Amino acid sequence: MKQDLTMEEEIVERHEIQVFLALAEELHFGRAGQRLGVTTTRVSQVVRALERRVGAPLFERTSRRVTMTPTGRQLYEDLKPAYDQVLAAVARAVAHGRGLTGTLRVGYVGAAAGRLVMAAATRFRRGHPGCEVEAREVQVGGAAERLHADEIDVLVGCFPLDGPGLTSGPALLTEPRMLAVPAGHPYAKIASLSVQDLARVRLVMAPCSLPAAGTTGSAGGDGPVAETFQEVLTLVGAGRGTFVVGEHASRFHARPDLVYVPIRDAPPLDWGPVWPTARETARVRAFVTAAAESARAAA
Repeated sequence: MKQDLTMEEEIVERHEIQVFLALAEELHFGRAGQRLGVTTTRVSQVVRALERRVGAPLFERTSRRVTMTPTGRQLYEDLKPAYDQVLAAVARAVAHGRGLTGTLRVGYVGAAAGRLVMAAATRFRRGHPGCEVEAREVQVGGAAERLHADEIDVLVGCFPLDGPGLTSGPALLTEPRMLAVPAGHPYAKIASLSVQDLARVRLVMAPCSLPAAGTTGSAGGDGPVAETFQEVLTLVGAGRGTFVVGEHASRFHARPDLVYVPIRDAPPLDWGPVWPTARETARVRAFVTAAAESARAAA
């Protein structure tokens, strides 16, 4: 009756595979040892141990030559392609995890984030010329979905951009909140307003809504719905409602039909990177570092 093999007997160690393959290709104990950086004695010991594990000779040895037995030849033909695939898979994983080649896909939400991403991409390429940055604008309403769907590797947008399986980086930009109002609105004539003042206006609703802290209830509950930021501004300019924005909107989206009024007691908005935790790579980490350096240089 055949005796069951123990776990140790069933598993062939990596060094045994390496020695066997080297000897099968060199057919010389000395050259195989030189190739692996071990002694001839060590090669002989490993091969004998592997033959005991297999239960049959793998090589025929004479004083003049080394040849493979039929069992050894079959083992080589079965093992070599599989071993090469394992090495290639590990190499690809290392290149993905540690490597700084290929393409990094960066999404950004809004003009301020876009300008930061472009500056970070320039800095990143200088330090890592083997890696390209592919930047694209995304709508914040579907940004998390695009991260989870592996359409982008990292997103720069307005915090919070949290959720299951996502990691947030440092805040790169901080700005005060403002209220976009139609040019003819009563609030357009005042220097600033408070969070409580928002209870008396209609807020346009959109996936990119950034309500100021403390706004609840009717503030914005009955406003029109928009799908994109440009649609939001069009609705506000037409007098259909108001919208909470970051201060950068007053610089990047100046329009004759809009006025941006500071909200003096609202907490600031923070902008920064977020990426899927399970797909964090050296490319992502290096880009986040470049983005932080770019933000500090621009401050």
